[in-house]
Amino acid sequence: MKFNIKLFNFKRLYIHFCFLALLNIFFSTENIQAKTFLINDIEISTPFEINFDKNNIIDEGFLQAFDMLVLSIVQTKDQKKLNKTPLSLIKGMIETFSIKEEKFIDEIYYLSLNVSFNKKKILNLMEKKNIFPSPPVEKNIFFLPIIVDRDSDDISIFSENYIFNNWNSNNQKYHLLRYILPTEDLEDFNLIKRNSKYLESYNFSEIIKKYNLDEYIIAIIFKENNMIKVLNKINFNQQENFKNISFQNLNIDNDQEANKLVESLKIIYENYWKSKNEINTSVKISLTISINNDNSKISKFEEILNDMDLVYDFSIYKFDNKDSFYKIIFNGSPEHFIKIMKNKNYKLDIQNQIWIIK
Repeated sequence: MKFNIKLFNFKRLYIHFCFLALLNIFFSTENIQAKTFLINDIEISTPFEINFDKNNIIDEGFLQAFDMLVLSIVQTKDQKKLNKTPLSLIKGMIETFSIKEEKFIDEIYYLSLNVSFNKKKILNLMEKKNIFPSPPVEKNIFFLPIIVDRDSDDISIFSENYIFNNWNSNNQKYHLLRYILPTEDLEDFNLIKRNSKYLESYNFSEIIKKYNLDEYIIAIIFKENNMIKVLNKINFNQQENFKNISFQNLNIDNDQEANKLVESLKIIYENYWKSKNEINTSVKISLTISINNDNSKISKFEEILNDMDLVYDFSIYKFDNKDSFYKIIFNGSPEHFIKIMKNKNYKLDIQNQIWIIK
């Protein structure tokens, strides 16, 4: 009897799979544009039992997708504000979702989901929680850690350095920074050794320029009696800053404690990157822009608006036989909008409080 019940459930599950495969054709997120936050490859597995309920599993996927989004766009200090967000609210912010893959192996059900969240609804939630999120912009950065042992008056570079060897061994999917570590170049090795007494003032430009990356972090890790001080030379968005961090009672000669240092530094760098790109959701200015009624021009303009993270919303509010007039809600200053448009090779002329695209 138990075997028959399980066989019946297998048949029902197979029919359900076929039905969902058809649904995926109609509800794919592949064409969702930048008005959404897209979270891919949420993976869930659960035993197949008599009380198996696929809706509950998908709901768990929604929760995980929302958590992943929060980890990607919200700084650590604000993430707790969103810990108890109800499932019903999360589902109300989902634009669409697709089942990327599902399979049944050895009585275990495996599901992979792609979920897209409505950006406007997410930003509204952030505003209510007094959170300034940042766009989920991934960035390749040059990263060089150097350990200075003040007890032995020695420095550790490249593969001599546990931090260097293990930095990329435990990256998280929600991390936005992608670290490019240097190769063990003998010339660079000797260059650092020669400047070992002046690392705090040395600019490392001769090494950095080899990797054609604008953003970089040089982490000089001073070790003395289980006291760790890290001088970070950080260049984000063409602005170099120095950030000092101290850790008490941390022995980085111990692998486990060295891993704690790696994890802590990555969190600090992620937060710093987000702080440099945050969206002030409390600032919403209304801009009126006109553009010539040329289909190719309008299509390109709307594509740019969709890709612009600080654009909260936009719509055509009127048109005539010559021009279309857009109302744009922008999370920033007019000067910032002009700068972005200038970088996109657009010129704006203001007439009667309407910005005209040339």
